[in-house]
Amino acid sequence: MLRLEREYIDDPLKRGEWRDAGIKLPDYDIGEVVLSTVQTPRWLHFGAGSTFRGVIAMLQQQLLDAGETDGGIIAAESFDYDIIDRVCAPYDNISLLVRTPSSGDVRMDVVASVAEAFRTDIHIERLREVFSSPSLQMVSFTITGKGYDLTGINGDLTQDVRHDISSGLWNVRHTISIVTSMMFERFKSGCAPIALVSMDDRARNGEILRDAMLKIAAEWCAGDFVEDDFIEYLKDEDVVSFPCSIIDNITARPSEMTYEMLTDAGIADMSPLITSRGAYAAPFVNAELPLRVVIEDRFPAGRPPLEKAGVCFSDKRTVLDSGFVKLSACFDPVQAALALGCCLLGYGDAAQGMGDPVIRALVMRVGYAEGLPAITASGVFEPEKFLKEAVEERLTNRFLHDDPRRAAEDLSGKMPTCLGVTIKTHMERPDLSTDGMIGIPLVIASWFRYLMGVDDRLTPMPLSGGPMLDEITKSLDGVKVGEPESYRGQLRRFLSNPALFSVDLYEAGLGDRVESLFVQMLAGEGAAARTLKSNLS
Repeated sequence: MLRLEREYIDDPLKRGEWRDAGIKLPDYDIGEVVLSTVQTPRWLHFGAGSTFRGVIAMLQQQLLDAGETDGGIIAAESFDYDIIDRVCAPYDNISLLVRTPSSGDVRMDVVASVAEAFRTDIHIERLREVFSSPSLQMVSFTITGKGYDLTGINGDLTQDVRHDISSGLWNVRHTISIVTSMMFERFKSGCAPIALVSMDDRARNGEILRDAMLKIAAEWCAGDFVEDDFIEYLKDEDVVSFPCSIIDNITARPSEMTYEMLTDAGIADMSPLITSRGAYAAPFVNAELPLRVVIEDRFPAGRPPLEKAGVCFSDKRTVLDSGFVKLSACFDPVQAALALGCCLLGYGDAAQGMGDPVIRALVMRVGYAEGLPAITASGVFEPEKFLKEAVEERLTNRFLHDDPRRAAEDLSGKMPTCLGVTIKTHMERPDLSTDGMIGIPLVIASWFRYLMGVDDRLTPMPLSGGPMLDEITKSLDGVKVGEPESYRGQLRRFLSNPALFSVDLYEAGLGDRVESLFVQMLAGEGAAARTLKSNLS
């Protein structure tokens, strides 16, 4: 059996076995890359999950294979430590990327560009050392959209953030606080330039990161933990930049079918697992083949030549326009519609759900009738072509085995961008209106119906996590499927909250519509399917 470890990859006698299994190995000396990276760090990344290991690490791998760089990436995990302990460390920080195009022609690569990976709680000194290094050019992030939020739905600072503000720099919990404290180390070490690059799915993600860090720094300055000059350092974008970015790729949950395929090919210890934080992980990463990455080109300390790996570097406006197409119009909204439809109607595979005429009608309505008309500028992506590829090839990719619960996760944190921006656009543009909007209200109603925890057959179903999951489900305690009269306005405080949907849905003319659709979905077994069908016909 082969193992995903340096010993089995460096061994010349084993290389033929990897090749026979259809797996491509790195074209560089892994040991030399590790040594170079540890001694001269250039790229540090926060968040060692599947998107990082399957997308970002693969970009650097392409540069290493082509001889365009001699260094890898250092990964730091500040939230889900099982990713380091159970997915990275036992496999020498090496991953197996399994990419599945809709044709089913699987491509597999051993990815060894992660030279070092550690937990921030027990390796804080190493983190300080990396941040203080003048050679460090960029710090990137995939910490999920909610990882940047300092406040809850009510606008109050979270418990962790309040703790971090009062305790100062060296006993912090929130990722943004950790990064801000590390930037203070860099400030004290000579104010070397750097780029801090959010790669999470949030519109204006660079600005969100910058604002969050400045908020923490300002509170520390008020508490005399840092000096004013530190804030000026963070604000000087000629020295510290916060580029916006967009990544377009489906990175699915680890598939049991992929695990079985790898085991049959002779690769040992590939079992998927669930971390203590509830994340699905594995030594391998399931992803689709299409990949688009657009990054605002502002790197005061230089950067890897990632354009040679297919990354598009551009100005901020182009990145934001591209993000609108992906996040708010032609992909994330239709994926949310698909995921919720699948969860309610009992499909465990997103591609299967796309074959259901009712779910497909919802997807098409949200994408073509409501998302596409809101686009005025497209950036790098061609909207109509992008949307057609999404609904006809990517979301119907039966070889990806994408679990719809993955896309249903964290929707409370995604709603402002995923649906709220399009609603707002329809409100503000004279040529558009929310009067005839039905797809997006159906998605919102389906989300609240999903949070009831039973599907359309009244079978209990597990809920994906999210920052507001407990608060919303608690508010729905008195509402029962099969008893529409049990709804007495429990959703109104959520529907009217701009922090959740970017707008007050009642001011948008949609609040009553969502309530009505939600009540229709409460009318017993099969009511969700009937509501979707009757309102989309």
